[in-house]
Amino acid sequence: MPTSRILLWSGLAALAGGAVLCALGWYGISGERFAERQLPYLASCTVPGAALIVAGAVFVVAGAVLPGPPRERRRPTAPEEDPAPSSDGPLLRVPGGTLAHRPDCPLVADKPEAVAVGGASLAPCPVCEPWPP
Repeated sequence: MPTSRILLWSGLAALAGGAVLCALGWYGISGERFAERQLPYLASCTVPGAALIVAGAVFVVAGAVLPGPPRERRRPTAPEEDPAPSSDGPLLRVPGGTLAHRPDCPLVADKPEAVAVGGASLAPCPVCEPWPP
């Protein structure tokens, strides 16, 4: 059950309970002539009833303002993508580069100018760590 519904219904229940307590307190006070005899009705019914009315109003407002549960979003289906480059294959380098990369290294994966290392002595890439080849 969403949180906003729980807040809404508990707020309505607190409002109803507070209204009943206030009515009982008023009825009890109305039958007493002296203030000393009215005080127990104030302490046991009217004050807690007023507190429940305030709390219920806060819950109802919070239940109305808070959004419901997040809806699951569907991802649009992407068109067929090319498979990711594989790490199988010869090591690559960019022309004039000093590092040897795996074919799936993000530094050379989409670069058409990347060429095979061949017999060149190059340092290993710190990103893809091609050694041992």
